[in-house]
Amino acid sequence: MKSAVPPPLESAPTLAETEAVFDALAHEVRRHILLLLSQRGGELPSGYLAQKFAHSWPTTTRHLRVLEAAGLVEVRREGRSSFYRLDRDRLLRIAGGWLALLAPPTPELTWQSSGPKSVTSVKKGTSR
Repeated sequence: MKSAVPPPLESAPTLAETEAVFDALAHEVRRHILLLLSQRGGELPSGYLAQKFAHSWPTTTRHLRVLEAAGLVEVRREGRSSFYRLDRDRLLRIAGGWLALLAPPTPELTWQSSGPKSVTSVKKGTSR
């Protein structure tokens, strides 16, 4: 079982990867598809996924293509059938990497001003 611990800083996602993933996650249906793939495990056929939604088949395939383009699902094609699998590692690396950026700063990473510490020292022309 994979850990939900954010990845180390050296494998931080690129801005383009982050944008693609969050764009894909922006739609409720695509988030629902990812949940289905995650909870059912393994591969699921596109027909099974399409049956879970009230919208048309072309709409489902469009959502699946967006998820594939973002790298969130892997597709195995067999004849006319397509089978989808969640790429959990990529999702955790990119979403987890972005969430790691929101962690509170440590004292070493907290920004310290090099300027005057008070208005009084600015009036006197001293800095510190």
